[in-house]
Amino acid sequence: MIEHEIEYFLDKKTIDYPDSIEFMEKKIEDIHKNNCKEFLWFLEHDNIYTAGTSAKKKDLINSNKFKVYKSSRGGQYTYHGPGQRVVYLMLNLRKKGYDIRKFISLIEEWIIKSLKDIDVNAVNDKNHVGIWIKDKKSLKKISSIGLRVRKGITFHGVSINLNPNLENFKGINPCGNDPKDVTSLEEIGLKNKIKKFDQVLIKNFSTVFNVKLKSKKTLK
Repeated sequence: MIEHEIEYFLDKKTIDYPDSIEFMEKKIEDIHKNNCKEFLWFLEHDNIYTAGTSAKKKDLINSNKFKVYKSSRGGQYTYHGPGQRVVYLMLNLRKKGYDIRKFISLIEEWIIKSLKDIDVNAVNDKNHVGIWIKDKKSLKKISSIGLRVRKGITFHGVSINLNPNLENFKGINPCGNDPKDVTSLEEIGLKNKIKKFDQVLIKNFSTVFNVKLKSKKTLK
């Protein structure tokens, strides 16, 4: 039985990072006060690096390549840019009775299931944060997870590499890892699956989290 409805918005514009933080902070206050529904925001950012709360200075290899923003999310340094799908999750953990560990487990399940639907065998790895593609010779990262919880409401979220310029990861050690250990759907030969991947994510979010998703026509 589906318990409640969550809204989502597929943004076609490239969103400035500080603007996204301002929006999320206002949104989670509104969710906390029951002034609006929980919300998923699908978007892309311009080329930037962000430093999470566990970021180490040594992992910023080239501080002059792109703007670097300090972020309140968990995790270390990461890259955002065109060709990378970011999904910000503004959800009330208390409504479903989740703790943060359970919530992250469901996020991993959601991403892995969605990638499987487009013929990608992805895994979570106990020694590495995020979602990885594993074969006999390598372990390459395709998705990152970085969250913050305030008043029981999550914000920040996940990023999935569709077809970004993977060279841009070389200005950092992403999440403390070697930048060569990052991949994308395009790099593994699935460029033709990129256009439909948002809809795959939407379908599987409903299934994994047992909610109804409703599209919004505008961000507001």
